[in-house]
Amino acid sequence: MAPKDPFAPQLDLTFEEPRAIRRIWPVRELVGQVRELVEQEYGDVWVEGEISNFRPAPSGHVYFTLKDADAQLPIVLFRRQAMLLRFRPEDGLQVLVRGRVSVYEQRGQMQLVAETMEPVGAGSLQLAFEQLKERLKAEGLFDAERKRPLPAFPRTVGIVTSPTGAVIRDFLNIVARRHSGLRVLLYPVSVQGDSAPAEIETAIADLNVSGLIDVIVLARGGGSLEDLAAFNSERVARAIVASDLPVVSAIGHETDFTIADFAADLRAPTPSAAAELVTEAQHKIEEHLANQFHRLERATRFQVLQARQRLTRVPVSRAETRMSTLLHRSAQRLDDFSFRLEAAVTGQLREHQTQVAELGATVLRHDPRQALAQARERLTELSTRIHRSLDRTLKRTAVRVGGVDARLHSLSPLAVLDRGYALVQSAEGTLIRSASQLIAGEQITTRLADGTFTSNVESISPEKGTDNEQG
Repeated sequence: MAPKDPFAPQLDLTFEEPRAIRRIWPVRELVGQVRELVEQEYGDVWVEGEISNFRPAPSGHVYFTLKDADAQLPIVLFRRQAMLLRFRPEDGLQVLVRGRVSVYEQRGQMQLVAETMEPVGAGSLQLAFEQLKERLKAEGLFDAERKRPLPAFPRTVGIVTSPTGAVIRDFLNIVARRHSGLRVLLYPVSVQGDSAPAEIETAIADLNVSGLIDVIVLARGGGSLEDLAAFNSERVARAIVASDLPVVSAIGHETDFTIADFAADLRAPTPSAAAELVTEAQHKIEEHLANQFHRLERATRFQVLQARQRLTRVPVSRAETRMSTLLHRSAQRLDDFSFRLEAAVTGQLREHQTQVAELGATVLRHDPRQALAQARERLTELSTRIHRSLDRTLKRTAVRVGGVDARLHSLSPLAVLDRGYALVQSAEGTLIRSASQLIAGEQITTRLADGTFTSNVESISPEKGTDNEQG
């Protein structure tokens, strides 16, 4: 191999690695792609933690934070899913949430979009039951002072239950056996399902306004907590409290307790027990009457037996004599009672007649007709005196008016005119007292005793005794 020439030109045969092209992400695009990756990877997860910072929004959506000792995760529960919850979330409650992990792009924040949620430990229905129970108890809806006693002898009972179940048949059988005269009015409703609370509420309101019944019975057979959910609703509890009629709750078995039991005026362990409670007073009376009848029957039989024994020991002749004596004695006692009764009635009748006579005399003494007659006489006398007084007053007034009229007539200017004088007035109606008031050519009016005439002034003479006017 030839040696290298150190002065020969050198060829650089190395290649530079291409530089990496820098990609610039818009924030929205990057966050959106991260959200898609997260949702694909964690599309259905269960997360357990404690609720904090619980915030229900006016839109119906629910926001809170799920946390444990080392981390926290924002949770959003949209309105539709929130309406399906059977309990009320609150801070400090340990829950198990199922949903999908997502990213809220406006804040670049990871969050869990919840689909369902249930409390850890107790079931959701049990927790909802306890929460509603405590809240209504705090409002006083379960207070013993509010509850009303059942009517002792109801005429008609309204039962709110399913028309097809065994409850209504058992109820009717017990009522028929214990109190056949009690009427039962069935208001058919659904006792489970989403529509049950509204139907029960309407039934209670309708029975209250019907005016046909005296007491309401809410009845349902046993079942799970889910089956009894309608009677654990706030809607039914408030309808029971608002009822004007007493309400008996007979829900489930003896060990089952519902919100309706606490709100009702009386809780029956079972529907059959409710029928017994409603008919208790009547049944006790019937039992008492039956016991008395049996006692009376036994006593009568005993008396008859003793009488037979006595009669068997007495000869027939003596028995007939004794029977006749007893009959005569009974007849005499009956006559004695009749006489005493007649005397008592006669005495009472006489006493009543005396009282009536005394009352009649009292009425006559206070007879209003006599007082009216006296009042009429007094009124007639006063009327006569008033008429006489008015006549005298009118006569005196007439004399006084006549004198005044004569005086006025004597002072009247018209009386002077009757003696031949006259009144002269200008055209404006001004009285002319002096010739100096006249103007030649002026029209004047002269008033005499029996009329007036108009004239014109031709000349004016101030001399006395000269006639200044010509017609």
